[in-house]
Amino acid sequence: MTMMTRDRPPASAAAHDGLEAAAARTAACLFRGMSDPGRVRILQHLLLGEHRVVELTAHLGLAQSTVSKHLACLRDCGLVTSRAVGRSSAYSVTHPELVTRIFAATEDLLAATGDAVTLCRTSGLEAS
Repeated sequence: MTMMTRDRPPASAAAHDGLEAAAARTAACLFRGMSDPGRVRILQHLLLGEHRVVELTAHLGLAQSTVSKHLACLRDCGLVTSRAVGRSSAYSVTHPELVTRIFAATEDLLAATGDAVTLCRTSGLEAS
């Protein structure tokens, strides 16, 4: 029987910590994918139904290249999908019910924390 040292947790605890760290990194990647206000607005608009880039550009007032870059990011993250419609593509949210739940939970959390997130020195509106 080997003795544990105070510096090293048992193997099962270390494995659990590794899984938790991996899950945290994956969640952070999801939040980074949704971290741009333009991407959030695109997701919100796509929750209303399928749209082409030209429609998103007109609705959001963003440049076509910006909308396309945001859609590429959202597609790479698995949040939107596209299908060919003639010479263009129509985009939709991959899992609308889950994205709707994330936005609802976000609204609840923002209501509970007030202006704290916008005032945060690290990630708020005035963060450098």
